[in-house]
Amino acid sequence: MTTPAWAALRPGITAEHLGYLPGFLDDEDPRSASQQFAANYKFGGWRPMKGFTIGPSLALNYRGDPPIYPIAMTMLRDVELILLYPGDWVVIVQMDNSFEVCRMD
Repeated sequence: MTTPAWAALRPGITAEHLGYLPGFLDDEDPRSASQQFAANYKFGGWRPMKGFTIGPSLALNYRGDPPIYPIAMTMLRDVELILLYPGDWVVIVQMDNSFEVCRMD
C-alpha cells in the first residue's frame, strides 16, 4: 500500500488534523478516490452532497454559509485532487474541474 503524501495548507496543520483519512487512499489501488473512500470508510462511505461551489483559493461555498478554506490536500495518482476542509468536509476534484463533496466525520 502506498498512501499519497498530504500537504498542509495552513500553518500548524499536523497529521492529527487528517485523522484516518490518509489510510483510506492507496496510490496502488486502481479505483477512484470516491470508490476507495466508499470501500474503506466504514462509517458512511462516500456520499456526495449537492449544492456546493468552489470559488477562488479553493473556497468551498454553500448557499447561506460562509466560505471555508482547505487545510490539507493530496493528489491520487496525479489524476484526482483531494482537499480536506474544517468540519471533516472532503472534496474530490477531477482533472476536468468537476468535483464531489462529502462530509466524512
